[in-house]
Amino acid sequence: MPDKYAVIGNPVAHSKSPLIHAEFARQTRHDITYTAILAAEDAFEAEAQRFRLQGGRGLNVTLPFKHQAYALTQERTTRAEQALAVNTLIFESGVIRGDNTDGAGLVRDLHTNLGLMLRGRRILLMGAGGASYGVCGPLLDESPAAVIVANRTLEKASALCRHFESIHASGGVLAARSYEDLRGSPFDLVINATSAGLVGDMPPLPATVFAPGALAYDMVYGRSTPFLELAKGAGAQTADGLGMLVEQAAESFLVWRGVRPDTRPVIEMLRRA
Repeated sequence: MPDKYAVIGNPVAHSKSPLIHAEFARQTRHDITYTAILAAEDAFEAEAQRFRLQGGRGLNVTLPFKHQAYALTQERTTRAEQALAVNTLIFESGVIRGDNTDGAGLVRDLHTNLGLMLRGRRILLMGAGGASYGVCGPLLDESPAAVIVANRTLEKASALCRHFESIHASGGVLAARSYEDLRGSPFDLVINATSAGLVGDMPPLPATVFAPGALAYDMVYGRSTPFLELAKGAGAQTADGLGMLVEQAAESFLVWRGVRPDTRPVIEMLRRA
C-alpha cells in the first residue's frame, strides 16, 4: 500500500500541493498518495487525528490551521518553535511531530532559483502576521546586515521583533518600523508577507525603499499585485511566491521521505499552467 499524505485547510480546493507532490513522487519513484482535506474551522484536530489513525504518514497544514497544528504536536523542530506555527505534521511511532518549512522554502527560492545571497544584505519584511513569523528566523540565519519589519500597526511589528530577539542570536540586526519611517531607507530585498495583494491592495510603502538592483518579492503568486507594480515602476527586479510554494513543499517531502526532489521542472510546469 502506498504511504498516505495530504494537505488540510479551509479553503483547500485551490491548493496546488496535490499536483506538486504527485510530481515529486513520480520524479523520485516514491509510492505515495497525496490528497486534499477540507476541514471545518472547528474540526481541524478531529480531521487530523482521523487521518493519522487511518494510516496517514504526514500532513501539510495551510490556513487557517497552522497554529492549531502547533498546539497538536508533541515534538517540534526549532523552525516550528520560532514560527509559533506548524505547516508540516509527521506521524511516526505514535508521536505527532511538527515542523515549519515556509522560511526554508523562501530562502531556498531566493538562493537557488533567483541567485540572491542574503549575507550582508538589507532586508525589509512587510507584515507582522503568521507569514512573517514563518520566515523571519531563516532570514536571520543567513546573516543579513539588517532585517526591518514594517507593519501598519507598529506594536505588532515590535512584538515579532521581541519574540525573535528572545530566541535568536540576531546580533541587533532586527528592528521594527512604521511605513512612514521607511522614507530614505533603501533595501536590497523587500518581501511582501502581507495578504493585501490578494484583494488588490498594498500597505503605504514609499517607492524609495528599493535600492539600485533591489529584488521585490511577493509571497502571493499567480498575479501582478500592486506591490510588484510599484516595484517595477521603481526599477526593481520582481518575483512572486510560486518558487517559495514549491520549495517549501520540497522541504516537507525531504522531512517525510528523506530525499529532496528537483524543484525546477515543477516550478516550470506550474508557470506554464
